[in-house]
Amino acid sequence: MGPTASGKSALAECLAEQVGGELISVDSALIYRGLSIGAAKPDYPHHLVHIRDPSERYTAADFARDAKRCIDEVQARGRHPILVGGSMLYFRALLQGFDVVPAVDARIRADIEAEAQKTGWPAMHRELMSVDPVTAERLHPNHSQRICRALEVYRGTGVPLSHWQRGASLPASPRYECIALCPQDRSVLHARIADRLDAMFDNGFIDEVKALFDRGDLHTGVQAVRAVGYRQIWAYLEGEITLEECRLRALAATRQLAKRQLTWLRSWPALAWLPTDQRGQLLDAADEPADPLIPDLKGRADSASGGWRERILALMRNF
Repeated sequence: MGPTASGKSALAECLAEQVGGELISVDSALIYRGLSIGAAKPDYPHHLVHIRDPSERYTAADFARDAKRCIDEVQARGRHPILVGGSMLYFRALLQGFDVVPAVDARIRADIEAEAQKTGWPAMHRELMSVDPVTAERLHPNHSQRICRALEVYRGTGVPLSHWQRGASLPASPRYECIALCPQDRSVLHARIADRLDAMFDNGFIDEVKALFDRGDLHTGVQAVRAVGYRQIWAYLEGEITLEECRLRALAATRQLAKRQLTWLRSWPALAWLPTDQRGQLLDAADEPADPLIPDLKGRADSASGGWRERILALMRNF
């Protein structure tokens, strides 16, 4: 686990090579075909990459089902499943599960999206706060996809989404070792996010989104188009903003995503942190900066148990 641009994929690939593992992507954008550059699609083979058309909807419950099947198949081959990604709701669905929410009329979602076009997502977030404060507290006021989902569930069932989700907190699971990789210094993570975004634009990110735009059957109400970076370029292609505004909005949205990911991780039970320095090397406790992203190193890898610890620490020396 870890925030975007923290180096998760590179470390997971090294670990897979050392232990005979297979990687399972935990990424809500990489699920979709055609989302590669902006979703930082790795060259190394991953399961659950490009398995849906962008016009289709894919839920956290769908992921949990597919991931469990992949895990069983990998283990049946005598290999080790390694889940890697930053879609924290997917991780939660896999480890904890959700109650099945009844199907909601698609017209309800369309009505919500039409209202948001007029009033803005912060206004919709305020409405959600009045009917489902538990869910609203977890969401940024501009997190359109999650706000829309929570409102459609409430309007369609009369019951808040938080009541459908089982349990008030995420329990630790003995079947999984949960490990988080993250630069300890905020400025390092922000610099990596900016550098990676620049590389995406240089490598054809706009052309990738334009190919989706030109299909004619996709729009901003589609889950795939709402992915960070994609929705900002979509606005540029529709003539709503300039290219420079597009880049600045994409950068801000990516930083907000990293912040949300870290918020999830700080409350994750039995989590072993791998704090890194600017070079990606494992950070000693004595080297902690004054402005840490990781507030407490009690759960760091060198105080955890399990055979994975020695392998990861060995990898980190040359990471």
